[in-house]
Amino acid sequence: MKRMEVWADMACAWAYIGKRRLEQARLGEDVEIVWRPYVIDPMAPVPSEPLEEELRDQVAEGALRALHPAPTSAPALVSAPAGDRSGDGGRGATWRANTFDAHRVVALAYGRGGAALQDAVVERILRAHFVEGSDIGDRATLAALAAEAGLDGMAEALDRGDGADEVRSWLLRGKAEGIATSPTFVVGDTAVPGAQPPEVLADLVRHAVPRRELPDEVRWLRQAETLLDARDPLGALRTLRPLLADHGDDPAVRLLAARAYFGSAQLGRAKETLESLLERTPGDHYARFLLGRTLERANRHPEALPHLRLAAAMSPEPDYVDALDRVENRLADRLTV
Repeated sequence: MKRMEVWADMACAWAYIGKRRLEQARLGEDVEIVWRPYVIDPMAPVPSEPLEEELRDQVAEGALRALHPAPTSAPALVSAPAGDRSGDGGRGATWRANTFDAHRVVALAYGRGGAALQDAVVERILRAHFVEGSDIGDRATLAALAAEAGLDGMAEALDRGDGADEVRSWLLRGKAEGIATSPTFVVGDTAVPGAQPPEVLADLVRHAVPRRELPDEVRWLRQAETLLDARDPLGALRTLRPLLADHGDDPAVRLLAARAYFGSAQLGRAKETLESLLERTPGDHYARFLLGRTLERANRHPEALPHLRLAAAMSPEPDYVDALDRVENRLADRLTV
């Protein structure tokens, strides 16, 4: 069975439109459709705010325009984009809602009842937001919607925190895999962004190359590296948690953790990790350089100097030489004061 992942925000009108087009593609029972979380408006308030009030805020309006088809006026933002299957256009979206809890319910639906239950829950949440004008940022509302779709016990599950870690993990994975649009349809290694026509979605399933599954450890390492390159060191640290727990002595894992500590200004932890790493691999010039940079950033320039000199001697990389010159100049300036 093939799997299509749909990365989408539950408050995104294009996601609702994309769902309708996906239904029209008639992919068949041999394709499993799984919804994954994507957040366009991470600054959406908790509790939710009336949409019309938020439109008066220029910053909020920019986020809202990313969630909805290009409007020509404010009323267009609150219209139901995909319509109601009953034929009643409904009220349209009326809330600027934080969708994190909605994503938790969607993830729990898949875990408890598979793709069919998840699809029913997604449909109910989207319809409630865009047709009925319900507040999908409210936990009581979400629990009631989930129960209508056949998923019970969500009030207690949300209060316990169920699904929160899973959603955060998927958000990080999506970021690492380059998901940048709601919706994005992924089959195998092929991703197609936007609410594509049904024929495009059918072709995606027909022609996509199957994904080569990697061991979790390899995927986590690559994901952490990608998040560091994307300047998300805290996301990298969250990704590294299971590796640090099970493979904390591995030099590659420790170096990635040190980079993440440095990037998130946890300089004490970065120093401790790098010193421990260099005891085992003293010839690692990058770890030596990073230790020097950590000490420089902590204003411990005399301690940084020998590490930067050694790193530049082992490998005269431009970054190494620049850091060495900077620290030497700083220490020379102190002597002349």
